[in-house]
Amino acid sequence: MILYHAPRSRSSTIVALIHELGATDRVEIRPVSIPRQDGSGGRDPLNPHPEGKVPYLVTPTGPVRERGAIVLSLCEAFPEASLAPAPGEAGRGEFLSWLFYYQGVIEPVLVGQVMEVDHPVFRATFRGPAEMADTLRAALEKGPYLMGERFTAADLLVFSPFGWFPQIMPDVPVIRDWVARVMARPSLRAVAEWDEQLIAG
Repeated sequence: MILYHAPRSRSSTIVALIHELGATDRVEIRPVSIPRQDGSGGRDPLNPHPEGKVPYLVTPTGPVRERGAIVLSLCEAFPEASLAPAPGEAGRGEFLSWLFYYQGVIEPVLVGQVMEVDHPVFRATFRGPAEMADTLRAALEKGPYLMGERFTAADLLVFSPFGWFPQIMPDVPVIRDWVARVMARPSLRAVAEWDEQLIAG
């Protein structure tokens, strides 16, 4: 497997997942450049992603794009780490729901919040920051992680925008505590240090 990664980007979460899976010796991580919001960077000809984005995972059975799909693919490739309920195991549906809720609701809501989008169609489709915060709160009030006592790859994915951009984090104690709990994991510290080294050259 090969993961195409740009430092301080959406792919940093996937690199942290590879650490959590104990698979750093089985997944090659290839750093590439990407266009940045501030105008820096640029599309890397060595990155095979059709849109020049990261993360992009190349597997023996074909490429995988979009973070939720990559999270699921990696968890299934390395099931011994138990970072996702296996097919047929209790909690499988809940785990999958968090992956798709992140991609289908949390990211659009956060992007809409930053862009100050407030439109009836948008709210009818995705709801808004308050509803998103209520969904997270309801889950986290039952345990330290989204799925109770068990830390899963869903925590890494869903926490990620709040970990990297704390200014958009809901001002809810259980959410803030959860973000701090996940952010303190050694995998994320290791990736942050490596990203700094990549940026420094």
